[in-house]
Amino acid sequence: MTRTPAAPVGAGTASTLRLVQGTAVLALLVLLWQFATAGRLVGGSDVLGAHGAGAIALHVATGLLLVATALHWRRSDGPVWAVALAAVVFLATFLQAALGSAGNLTAHVPGALLLTVGTVWLTAWAFRRQA
Repeated sequence: MTRTPAAPVGAGTASTLRLVQGTAVLALLVLLWQFATAGRLVGGSDVLGAHGAGAIALHVATGLLLVATALHWRRSDGPVWAVALAAVVFLATFLQAALGSAGNLTAHVPGALLLTVGTVWLTAWAFRRQA
């Protein structure tokens, strides 16, 4: 089985790719915070304010990831699926916030896992593209 080497990344696309990578890592770090505070909430700690602040940070981080992915797509003619996935992840954060505020943990917990899968997928793609 042969493998075709990846096309070299141009100077203009390298900067936008770095932006995608940075915002993806930021979103993963915020998700890690959300999981940590969620675990403490389940354990009975009063960290609802911290979890809510993390939700706002997640909106911002995934919004930045969407902008970075769209910018990279425009400059490098990359895959449109990455922009679509970033948009779905960004919009899903608002659904997650609504479910969490309503106390619907039956949907909120699996939704958090789906958000994580989407964010990890985008992060893996962004770092793989540079190889």
